[in-house]
Amino acid sequence: QVQLVESGGGLVQPGGSLRLSCAASGTIFSINAMGWYRQAPGKQRELVATTAEDSRTNYADSVKGRFTISRDNAKNTVYLQMNSLKPEDTAVYYCNLQSPYYVRDFWGKGTLVTVSS
Repeated sequence: QVQLVESGGGLVQPGGSLRLSCAASGTIFSINAMGWYRQAPGKQRELVATTAEDSRTNYADSVKGRFTISRDNAKNTVYLQMNSLKPEDTAVYYCNLQSPYYVRDFWGKGTLVTVSS
């Protein structure tokens, strides 16, 4: 099994930056995709960005050019650098791991990001 622990959330002013981290532990297979999703109050969870084991990336249109996802395979850690934050980025951000060796996804407990002046 896999455990995911997020860190780095907090309160930031509009236009500011935050960096989220997600550390994976347990049985981590080399072929996997890790990513970030978010859920704002009253809304469904949505994809933010994902990265495959070969570092290919995918972003939601709403964050392209502002957010950057990266990963350190040696540390089983994925990062999300968030720049030019907007109030609409306020949400709980969840780390996700998918692997063809597991029948289900794994999720972290989430970290709250609040963008407000």
